[in-house]
Amino acid sequence: MTEKIRIIDAKEHVNEEVKIGAWLTDKRSSGKIAFLQLRDGSAYFQGVVSKADVSDEVFKLAKELRQESSMWITGVIHQDSRSHFGYEIEVRDIELVGDSEDYPITPKEHGIEFLLDHRHLWLRSKRQFAIQQIRNEMIRATFEFFNNEGFIKMDPPILTDSAPEGTTELFETDYFDKKAYLSQSGQLYAEAGAMAYGKVFTCGPVFRAEKSKTRRHLTEFWMIEPEMAFCHQEESLKVQERYVAYLVQAVLDNCSYPLHLLGRDPEVLKQYTKLPYPRISYKKAIEMLQDAGMDVKYGDDFGSPEETYLSDQFDQPVFVLNYPKNIKPFYMLTDPDDPQQYVCADMLAPEGYGEIIGGSERETDYDTLKASIEKAGLDLDEYEWYLDLRKYGSVPHSGFGLGLERAITWICKLDHLREAIPFPRIINRLKP
Repeated sequence: MTEKIRIIDAKEHVNEEVKIGAWLTDKRSSGKIAFLQLRDGSAYFQGVVSKADVSDEVFKLAKELRQESSMWITGVIHQDSRSHFGYEIEVRDIELVGDSEDYPITPKEHGIEFLLDHRHLWLRSKRQFAIQQIRNEMIRATFEFFNNEGFIKMDPPILTDSAPEGTTELFETDYFDKKAYLSQSGQLYAEAGAMAYGKVFTCGPVFRAEKSKTRRHLTEFWMIEPEMAFCHQEESLKVQERYVAYLVQAVLDNCSYPLHLLGRDPEVLKQYTKLPYPRISYKKAIEMLQDAGMDVKYGDDFGSPEETYLSDQFDQPVFVLNYPKNIKPFYMLTDPDDPQQYVCADMLAPEGYGEIIGGSERETDYDTLKASIEKAGLDLDEYEWYLDLRKYGSVPHSGFGLGLERAITWICKLDHLREAIPFPRIINRLKP
């Protein structure tokens, strides 16, 4: 029996007859030869149908196939030095499985709103295929990295009764006879995990009801949030840079084909695997921005223009350390050298991509944390369990959160986060 394979496995079957389930992305014909551009979800390559090698019925079918028709292709794999993929199939037979008529996304240019309206079909394109392959690799590498570093995976709840980042950006929902919120972050629960297991990480969806239309914001996105007991900030920074370098190296090692489809230069990415990453203070960042003529002062938070400028000044990701308290959440540790600041850091990605990680050392003192919760105007009853972590064997601990889509956007060199997630949720889009 002819072996069924996927396109990605073609290299293992050169000069063998195989059978592949595929869809047609495009075609052209020249006299007695038809060229079929095929995909099967693992890769793209070309099928060559020669009139002399197939029946009249098969050749007629090959010339009449419509975009996104599905079929079984039987043929012989050959090397093809002209394509980056390196292989093609000499077609011997075609069995039509599902016809396709008037496929809406044609090879011509389409506007972004049209493509988002047809996101369920847009995912089939080469560019979207490449992005999702890299996303998949980064998730795989995340689990591998933290497992190798001695972390365990824990899953925080999505429904919560409290707001780790403040109450103004919450999606509220009914929870039987009370109100609940979609989680903004798994961090507080990860802290409980760290007190139980030493080192934990989470990987899951979080939600922010920001009415923002920038290219760096989604209302639903994925966060990787490690938390480490007996860990100070400098130790956490070293984990962060090792992790990011590991992600980049994993993409370089395992995604050369997707990177080629995106036109992403691997030589540029290689420099991001070199450690350590540079570090500057928030105060130094303010000076740099002021010297560049930007209207900022101490105490201002950074938006996209400021983050873009700062990240453009470095050839690697850069840490900005120790922000003022007024622009960061309540749970961070006060800087012993400056009580107006927290011991925290944001990692800004190079090439103008801005923040991809935010992290800090956490406040360990019960009374100090309680006062910070009250100052933030939050309900102490909702944080009683969180305060318990400071009553029963409190230890120095640190953690951070990496926004998966922001990291993908940078590594793939995309213009907008909306391509970094299969079905983006932004302020004006809830479907498909």
